[in-house]
Order: sequence, then C-alpha cells, then structure tokens
Amino acid sequence: VKITAKARKRRDAASKLIRALKEFRVRGVVTNKSFLLNVLENDQFMNGTVDTSFIAANPYLLEPLKEKDRAQKLLHYIGDVIVNGPPKSLGAVGTPPSPIDPIIPTIEPKPKTKPSLKEIFDTNGPEAFAKAVRQNEGLLITDTTWRDAHQSLLATRLRTIDILNIAPATSVALRNAYSIENWGGATFDVCMRFLKECPWDRLAAMREAVPDIPFQMLLRGANAVGYTSYPDNVVYEFCQVAKDTGMDVFRVFDSVNYIENMKLGIDAVGQAGGIVEAACCYTGDVSDPNRGQYTLEYYLNFVRELEALGIHVLAIKDMAGLLKPEAAKLLVGSIREEFPNLPIHVHTHDTAGTGVASMLACAHAGADAVDAATDAMSGLTSQPSLGAIVASTQGSKLETGIDLKEVSALNEYWEECRGLYAPFESGQKSGSADVYIHEMPGGQYTNLLFQSNQLGLTGQWSQVKKAYATANRLLGDIIKVTPSSKVTGDLAQFIVANNLSEAEVIERASTLSFPTSVVEYFQGYLGIPPFGFPEPLRTRVLRGKTIEGTNGLTQFEGRPGADLAPFDFDTERSKLEQKWGPTSEEYSHNFTVRDVDLLSHAMYPAVFDE
Repeated sequence: VKITAKARKRRDAASKLIRALKEFRVRGVVTNKSFLLNVLENDQFMNGTVDTSFIAANPYLLEPLKEKDRAQKLLHYIGDVIVNGPPKSLGAVGTPPSPIDPIIPTIEPKPKTKPSLKEIFDTNGPEAFAKAVRQNEGLLITDTTWRDAHQSLLATRLRTIDILNIAPATSVALRNAYSIENWGGATFDVCMRFLKECPWDRLAAMREAVPDIPFQMLLRGANAVGYTSYPDNVVYEFCQVAKDTGMDVFRVFDSVNYIENMKLGIDAVGQAGGIVEAACCYTGDVSDPNRGQYTLEYYLNFVRELEALGIHVLAIKDMAGLLKPEAAKLLVGSIREEFPNLPIHVHTHDTAGTGVASMLACAHAGADAVDAATDAMSGLTSQPSLGAIVASTQGSKLETGIDLKEVSALNEYWEECRGLYAPFESGQKSGSADVYIHEMPGGQYTNLLFQSNQLGLTGQWSQVKKAYATANRLLGDIIKVTPSSKVTGDLAQFIVANNLSEAEVIERASTLSFPTSVVEYFQGYLGIPPFGFPEPLRTRVLRGKTIEGTNGLTQFEGRPGADLAPFDFDTERSKLEQKWGPTSEEYSHNFTVRDVDLLSHAMYPAVFDE
C-alpha cells in the first residue's frame, strides 16, 4: 500500500502524509507506519539535511509508536457486551437491557395563570421564593426521578440522553412543582466515574431544556458532592458555579447533623445567591418514648440552630424511610407550631411501603412540600409514588396543581426507559418493614447489596442487614446518610466477613484491622456526632493511630476541614493544561480546561484523570 501527498511546500505535504498515516489502520501484521511517522516529524529530515547515516544516528526512528486503537477497543467492548452482557464491575447484576426504545410523549403547554416559583426566585430572590412557598394553597411536589429515584433503584446509572428526551414533556407536566431534584449526591461522582459524562454539561443541558421549574441539588455541607472535607474556597466556588450553571435550590445536609459542617455549605449557598434548604436528617422514632436519644426535643433544638443561621427552607431528610405517619404528624406539627413562617419540605424513602401515608400525614400537619418519584421509578428504596400523592389530594385543600393525566404520560416513558437499565436492578421484589430494625438508607440499600456480593458475602444479605443494626449501635446510634452510612455499611460487612459478635468487636478493637472509613470516623473526619463517640470503643480503635499530615494528632476536635489550606486554582489549572491541554506532549487532543473542569478535578482528581 502506498500513500502519496503533494503540496506547494515540503512541510505542507508532510502534514498531509502525517494525517493520512495517523488515520490509516492496518491490523494483524507489522508495518513501517511508526517509522514513517517518526521520520516525517523529524526536523532534520524536514529541513532536507540528512545523509546515509541518518537512521543510524537516530535509532528512535525505529521505535514503535503507541496507538490508542480506539476503534478496535470499541468493537471489542461492543462484542463483549453483546455476548456476555454488561460488565458486573459497573454494578450490572440484573437481566439484559430491554430492546424497546421508550416512546417520548408530547404534552401541549397551557397558558400561564400565575408566575412560576422559578420566575419568583429569579426576579425577587430566595426570600420571595420562601414566602411564595408558604403562601401556596395546596401541597407542592418535588420530583426526584432525575436524581434520588435512580440513585436508589438503578445504582445512579441514568444517562443524560434519557433525561433530555423526556425534558420537554416534564417541563409542561411539572410546571406547578416545587422543584425537580436532578443533581448532586452520588450523581456527580457516577457521571464521571461510570457514565463518562461531564456532570456540569448535564446540568447546563437540563437547564436549557427546562427553563421554568426550579432545579434542586443535594449538597453534603462541607463535603460538597464528595466524601471528604475540602478547602473552604472550593465549596464556595462550587456553589457559585453551580448556581451560575442553573441550580436554584441547594438542600444542604451533614451526615451526622454536625452544625459546623453545615454552616460552611449554608454560607456558600447564601453567598452564591441560591435558595438555602437546610436539612435536619432524621433517624429513630419521635413517636416512641423508648427509642432513645433522638427525641422530639433533639430535633426542635436542631431546627432552632438552623433557623438562626438564616435559612430559607427547612428540609426533613428521612433517608431510610423511618418517619411513620404518627411520628410525621408529631414532628412536622411541632415544627410548624414553633416556626409558622418557615417553609417545610419533607424527603423520605418508601422502603417499608408507608411513604405515601407518611407524606400525606406531613402535609396535613403543615408541610409545604414533599418528595416523590414518577410511579415507575417509585417505591421500594426510592421515593413514594408521585401519581398516588397527586390522586390522593385531588379535590382537597392539599391539591397539588399537577395534572394526573400529564404525569401518567411521563410515567409511560419511564416504565419503558427503566427496562434499559435492567442490568443495574438490585433484584429487590418488594418493600420490607425490617428497615425499622436495621435503619439502612434507601440510597445505600441496593449499593450495599451489590458490594456484599462482590466481597464474597453472597447469600449472607440477611446477616449483613442484622450486622448493620449492630454496627449502628457500636458507632453510637448515629445519623446514617452518605458518608456516615458508608461507615456503618463497611463495619457491618467487616463484622459478617470476620464472624464477629458485638461484644467481640469491643473487646478486640485494639487489635482488629478495621476498614479505613471506620477508623477515620472515630478520628473525626466526618465531624462530631450529636451525642459524641462511644467509649471505650473509640479509644481502642485509635490506639497507636495518628492522622496523616498532622503532628501526631489522633483525632480532630472540630470541623475537620477548617484548617485546610486554600485550594490554589491557578496552579492546578496550569497543571491540568500541561497534562491535558493543547500543549500537552503526552496526550494528542485539544482539551481546554474550563472552570467546571477545574472543580471536577478538585472534587475527584483521580476520577477526573480517568
């Protein structure tokens, strides 16, 4: 095979040859392609000053070039998936995907009768938004289908394209909603790690497709959308860029209700001009006087602290679906009585099957908004059914302003779309009231089930659930939500894998090799839990251990990220440009480092590089 190029100038002809050779593909035999490319890119050859010793003087010309071989790899991947199914390393454990392409509905827009909550916020700010929420007649709904629903049911694998396909119809059907929850939490990490998508591009595309409904995200306080503490300036910059890219409502929480961690997130959102929806994470049972430390007075005191920080909306975040109807009436009713002007927004999971009843109880007790998911993506460890709540409130003072026929059209799309993600289904067939015993968050349930199988604990799921309750007691009966729920899950798996009893964990704590997350929890990496750390377990776990990067410190005494040095955005940008930019010697692609890329790198440096 010969390749010929011509041009007016030698270098122009060489450039054509270089491009042609790089695009040329020969498989199965050795060729001189690398040699020719090396010669054409040699300055001495291009200047025409070579002699018969040219090759001998430049032995590197004979070295083969590394090719990325993208096409071959892609064909190999497609063939492997067709023959063997989606890789289990990505969490694909269910049946093959459905061959049906979802039918995308069309819903005709209706004339506006009043300003939307998005318009009120954009025009008059977060305080006006909060006032409009309190003055709203009826129950407002947040649809979690685009975030927490698929995080809880499908390992967070929902692709941007499947969201954008239904976005125009959603923009009409949910025009009277409180918000669409569509970002933050695990979606940021999974977008990059598994879907190979940019979470910022996803947010911008969703905002363009749905301009008139508030967007809502989950912000882990001082941890932003990560699993560790970040320098304060990273959290501030993250919130500002998120707001500028299209985010409106920031649900700020901390995994152990540590107010110092929450203050950073609340301040960052406020400075960015976003709506601060501060979350009180719920566990226990306020209707049971024998349940222990998480009493009604504990929650009221925590809400008082949050309200004093100038929040716009209060969220009650029931991560595991533990908020029973009677407890819901007691908790929400008590908060409403003490804080008549504070909007209340309730989040739950439907693990036990009581979600709709609990959300209706919250609404009757004074809640302004509740979370729900489209019917096909609801139930089990997800949120309660949106359609059921809409239908249950029709003709009452709680009517949602959402048309049941329109959301049913959305649901038909999601029924078919969910089949595309069958490999990521957990296999869970029904709800389970044993959540009131183990208290496992809905978003963790399916992930922990998959992780347990990977760790060789297949067939021991019931033991893992029991061990989860044991781990919770050992840790001091803590609030359990990412990342504190991961600590509890890691300890539970450790207990099952090593066949340990609760007493043995305490007795042998100084000699056991605990998971890193457990050690770091006791070192205070997540902050300080409401009722302190359990002793003597903490002292025994930390015996002989110090925190890396400190002068022998064994544990943090306050907010773990408070003393972190500011993130040097300029220096890190230069490093990324050198590694990935147009001048990079290692990578031959034209990548411009944007502000959002810099933030993705700050949150997940290793995942960003991958």
